[in-house]
Amino acid sequence: MQRKHNKNIVPAAKMLRNHMTKEEKHLWYDFLRAYPVRFSRQKILGKYIADFYCAEAKLIIELDGSGHYTEKERQRDEERTAFLQGYGLTVIRIPNTEIHKNFRGVCEYIDDLVKQSLSQLR
Repeated sequence: MQRKHNKNIVPAAKMLRNHMTKEEKHLWYDFLRAYPVRFSRQKILGKYIADFYCAEAKLIIELDGSGHYTEKERQRDEERTAFLQGYGLTVIRIPNTEIHKNFRGVCEYIDDLVKQSLSQLR
């Protein structure tokens, strides 16, 4: 996978970074930004933009709002996930409702995944 910036989608990534959803802001500012293992937000990976990406743990976190639950979007998400998994990346999808209802559980889940991934890579 070419991880360099895809010049065609750099403006979209910048726009997404500057206009994060309230769920993305909550996860970023209240957990991932200060997390001891570095995460990037709206990271370009090949032809896609990942909501959050941890290179060291090979982990992508996608937050899904209601638009992801149509058949068309589900298919797109499956294709995107398969593409990214083809490069050894783990993709997790977290519904926005979980950010609201179970933020601590979401953070613990992410922490567990990062620790598990790092222990397997070492």
